[in-house]
Amino acid sequence: MSHTHKILFITLSNIGDCILTLPVLDYLEAVFPGSKVTVMVGPRPKEIFENNPIIEKLIVYDKHAALREKIKLFNALKKEKFDIVVDLKNTLFGRFLPAKYKGHQFLFTSPKAKHMRDAHLLKILYPGLSLPRELLNLKNKSLYIKEEDRRYIVNLLKVNHIAEGEKIIAISAGARSEIKRWPKEKFVDLISIIADEFKAKIILLGDRDDIAINRYIVEHSKYPLIDLSGKTTLIQLACLLEKSSLLITNDSANLHLASYLDVPILAIFGPTDDAKYGPWSENWRVVKKNIFCRPCQKAQCRFGTLSCMQLISAEDLLRQVRSILVTKLEKKQVTTNKNDYKRILIVRTDRIGDMILSTPVIKALRDANPFSYIAMMVTPYTKIIVEGNPYLDEIIIYDKQGKEKSWFASFKFAFELKKKRFNLAVVLNPSNRSNLIPFLAGIPRRVGYNRKLGFLLTDRIKDIKYEGKKHEIEYNLDLVRHIGVEPQDKNTFMPVSPESEKWVENIFKEKNIAPVDKLIVLNPGSSDNSQIWPAERYAAVGEKLAQKGYKIVILGGPADREIAQQVMSQMQSPFINMVGNNNISQAASFLKKCSLFISRDTGLMHIASSIGVPIIAIFGRNQAGLSPVRWGPHNKKSLVLHKDLGCDECLAHRCKKGFLCLKAITVEDVLAAAEQLLKKLDSQEIILL
Repeated sequence: MSHTHKILFITLSNIGDCILTLPVLDYLEAVFPGSKVTVMVGPRPKEIFENNPIIEKLIVYDKHAALREKIKLFNALKKEKFDIVVDLKNTLFGRFLPAKYKGHQFLFTSPKAKHMRDAHLLKILYPGLSLPRELLNLKNKSLYIKEEDRRYIVNLLKVNHIAEGEKIIAISAGARSEIKRWPKEKFVDLISIIADEFKAKIILLGDRDDIAINRYIVEHSKYPLIDLSGKTTLIQLACLLEKSSLLITNDSANLHLASYLDVPILAIFGPTDDAKYGPWSENWRVVKKNIFCRPCQKAQCRFGTLSCMQLISAEDLLRQVRSILVTKLEKKQVTTNKNDYKRILIVRTDRIGDMILSTPVIKALRDANPFSYIAMMVTPYTKIIVEGNPYLDEIIIYDKQGKEKSWFASFKFAFELKKKRFNLAVVLNPSNRSNLIPFLAGIPRRVGYNRKLGFLLTDRIKDIKYEGKKHEIEYNLDLVRHIGVEPQDKNTFMPVSPESEKWVENIFKEKNIAPVDKLIVLNPGSSDNSQIWPAERYAAVGEKLAQKGYKIVILGGPADREIAQQVMSQMQSPFINMVGNNNISQAASFLKKCSLFISRDTGLMHIASSIGVPIIAIFGRNQAGLSPVRWGPHNKKSLVLHKDLGCDECLAHRCKKGFLCLKAITVEDVLAAAEQLLKKLDSQEIILL
């Protein structure tokens, strides 16, 4: 290889596809240094090769040209007598032009070359060339940036008040195909988070076709943005990307340009295949939703919903932005966990408290499967607990008391569920239908506790929860541990809606509650009569605390009206009646404003715990499976009152001692606990969320 080689390099027509072929040109330059390279390229990406000193001749090929023009070009190329012809476009030029060495005319699949960049490289690994087979560590020499372009970008940044070395997050919201675009409204949501959290300058990139999208983002963003769409050439854009700390982009040419320049990338993928067209820089992440129909690689969504893009949330991207800019992991993002659960169904069809205590499972599964499509099957009554949960993609309503009450309706429900092609079900509450429906839906792996048709599960965990040796949250998380997921966060989560926050503002005005008022909530109700602390004691506690200057709130649902009325009828001091006039989300928003919550073991207690309100929890029955160890508030700002009266066996509703376990907890016990917690609050040892 001592003489100078003449190389014809035929590349592709689209800009992104063309950039994917640049490593091939780098490779040829590395193996045949000083060669005379002729590049044949389509009109759109020609700028990539202009002014590049390693390229001797640039031929702009128009595939729509007349046949006579194509024949004329072929004859001219034939006279060049190329030593090497590498045709990545699979044209007749590559097939019939004479040359000593040629790349493979067609792409070959290989386990080592799933990505299109590597597939292109395979074309030149022809035995006659004796080329080494390393596909990485290529020299990025085929994209030439002139000094005047670098000066232009420096001045452009200076004009927009961006200093040298300042952190830049570049956002490319456009894409040549509309189906590849993440909604511009969601870019607005994302920018509102990252601009504040990362204190970076946000630059919007794009060509003239992206001006309308970027203008919308600028107009709807509450943060100042720098819109450079249509203000740079492709080469100037490359220079701008080199100065960026991160590029957030759809599947676009900018993604591949940043990959070639080794810029950190967060890429959003919907219908296209990220394994073939994803980022290939050293530090990258992909965000996607593995619904059953992706990657379809179609030009139009056959369902008309484009759910693969719509389901991706700003929170999904935010988690990956943090992993790049905060943790700065050196290796590429793992796209799925080792078990590759692309579509996961969580089943929980019982009560509010149980649902709250299941929310750590949702986050654990999301952390382990960042790109999976995760849905949760819940009842209409409890859906509000997970509405707005950022780790869920869908809430599937199963109305076991309503339209799905009959067995026939449940069978029909299961067959509809089958269309979603879940490959993992985590059944948190063992019941006949909770175990039957995932089985009928054909979900191949079904994990749950071995009770109530437990033989229908593929993974049956022995149910020893009745022993009450640990918290219910831990029992729920044992199911995800079984599939190899170790939870990193065991906190419960209750999203609060903006509508509920507005409702609380109006309630404060209506009830004459000032922001400085210290609210103490009494929640006297319970779904279980064997768990109710006497109404007169709630009233006595309320009286004493009201006399100390606290505002007393009686809170509960419609079913709690009777006992709440008993409490209120025995109080002399003013109180605020909040029984039956709010939903769960509104109650949660209200609790955020309160100083203390006093309650039995109820769903509202677990909601208060998830929000971080200090709690006094009153427990009665001396039964391991119902003890505070298992069901107590999972909140360090809490005190549990529970007395063991030495009952050999708890008879529950058939108690022959008049529920002395509850009566043993006195008004003085509760007041002492309240004083302890409120003292910490006043000394700012407790900070309310």
